[in-house]
Amino acid sequence: MPLSVAIEKLPEGTAVVTLAGGMTLGTSLKIADSQIHATIAEGVTRMVIDLTGVEYVDSAGLGMLVYVYGTLQEKQGALRLCGVAPRVLSLFQMTKTDGFLVGDADRAESLAILAR
Repeated sequence: MPLSVAIEKLPEGTAVVTLAGGMTLGTSLKIADSQIHATIAEGVTRMVIDLTGVEYVDSAGLGMLVYVYGTLQEKQGALRLCGVAPRVLSLFQMTKTDGFLVGDADRAESLAILAR
């Protein structure tokens, strides 16, 4: 299933990005990446990426998440993930990215942490 992206902008420079499908090398990942970075360029500094509908992440998908994290850090922003499937979480743990690609139980929890 190709990756789909929906971006909801919220007040105070916050956005929720909902991804569904496989985060794998290809055109749909590039499109999602460009949409996310366009949102950051528009002034978003706090972002929640909802991975509830993502069943698989390969190295390209992981690279995109790391790049988004770094871009937000450069802007003194923050990234939270939610709805991370066990299979995806094991990839984060195996690659030691779980230390900064932090997952929360759901969107509400991620937004509450960003609001602090």
